[in-house]
Amino acid sequence: MAQTETLSPCFEFSLRNEHPEIDFEVAIGQAVNDILSSLGENTKQAVYSHLKNAYGINKDDIPCKIGAFANAIEETFGPVGKLIEIRIIEKLHSQYADFRFAPKNGRLDFVEYVSCLQSRLEPKA
Repeated sequence: MAQTETLSPCFEFSLRNEHPEIDFEVAIGQAVNDILSSLGENTKQAVYSHLKNAYGINKDDIPCKIGAFANAIEETFGPVGKLIEIRIIEKLHSQYADFRFAPKNGRLDFVEYVSCLQSRLEPKA
């Protein structure tokens, strides 16, 4: 079932989870893993090791520490870090194709995108 909600002139969300059996944390973990895998298995393992040793971020903690993950990727890869984040967003968008996001100030922000997507997918208490 699709939901649509307008929060401001900048944000409109329309959402249909193409894979409702996959929860948000699993989707984030899979998207990150898939994109890092595209860099090669050795590189992926080196990145996970670096995240753990230098930033204290375990692979399974990434969905809960998305801001710290983004900072670590940007510090580690420099400008290429933003490209990795965009690839993760593309991967998530392929799963949640009806999710519409208009970034604040016209600048795409990985953490903002992921946070907005997460807030739409998690059940309301």
